[in-house]
Amino acid sequence: MSEALAALALLVALAALLMVLADRRGRRRSSDDAPLPEDVRGLRQEVAALRREGADALRHLSVVRYDAFSDMGGHLSWSLALVDDAGDGVVLTSIHGRSEARSYAKNVTGWTCEQQLSPEELEAIDATRP
Repeated sequence: MSEALAALALLVALAALLMVLADRRGRRRSSDDAPLPEDVRGLRQEVAALRREGADALRHLSVVRYDAFSDMGGHLSWSLALVDDAGDGVVLTSIHGRSEARSYAKNVTGWTCEQQLSPEELEAIDATRP
């Protein structure tokens, strides 16, 4: 008799567990299908707009320092690449010599440049690729 009661108690407990799980699953589905509150919808739109704006930001940066002349040490010359997600931006280069320094700016479009790039400038652009 006690074995029968134990089996019956086990079946009742199993049935109760199945009912609880089914109820939770039903609640989860109904909450997923429910319309979003207006403020949540607005926040999602703002996040999407910020992501679109961020794609145009010059957020990829790389600096390459080097000695432009064999008689100069200290890596005083440098090339700086600033580009957005599409590879559009600018490369700034400063070449330091003993008596003068020269600076150059070159536009970058789609990871390439219309002007000839030095190996250091190419290295700076390549290092910015995500």
